[in-house]
Amino acid sequence: MKQVAIIFSGCGVFDGAEIHESVLTMLHLAQQGIAYRCFAPNIEQHHVINHITGEVQAESRNVLTEAARIARGEIQDLVELNVDDFAALVIPGGFGVAKNLSDFAFKGAQSQVLESLKSICQQFNSKEKPITYLCIAPALIGHIHQPGTKATIGTDADTAAAVNALGAEHVECAVTDIIVDEQQKVISTPAYMLASNIVEASAGIEKAIKRLAQLID
Repeated sequence: MKQVAIIFSGCGVFDGAEIHESVLTMLHLAQQGIAYRCFAPNIEQHHVINHITGEVQAESRNVLTEAARIARGEIQDLVELNVDDFAALVIPGGFGVAKNLSDFAFKGAQSQVLESLKSICQQFNSKEKPITYLCIAPALIGHIHQPGTKATIGTDADTAAAVNALGAEHVECAVTDIIVDEQQKVISTPAYMLASNIVEASAGIEKAIKRLAQLID
């Protein structure tokens, strides 16, 4: 059975991986009969947010330890990810992508990506293995793929402008749809960049995973 790697950025929409998107990714992969393994970088989060008040908490948390909550403990350090073991990669969204896997939330078009993540994504790309980016994760595409690679974060003009400035080609997209760069084998969908509920998020993610399954067949 072919398997897919999933990279999480913590646990929680405001400072880690978006939990609904992460769980929906695992669900839709399983429904396609695709095995998966979860990974996260063993680094400290940029900060910790109280998800009730939105306030920054005076504490520190580890991205890998937090992501293990979503993966039910079945997770490995990102540096242990061997690209040859996987047919494809999925990166769910959440602010952790823009705060922990990169600094896009703070620097936009001047952002940088965590070097270990960038290296792994570029290895998938160089081996022509597809990558699916959800929600804000397409902000990473310009750092990783060739200039002009198609990407979507939905319809937000300012975020789209930053995605374009980083070298990708942003395409507006409905919440239930996907954008596919066939040449680069890159799939993206807005998910909670646009979704007003879990049903809408699921529709786009399901379509993205089904397309991913076709590309790895």
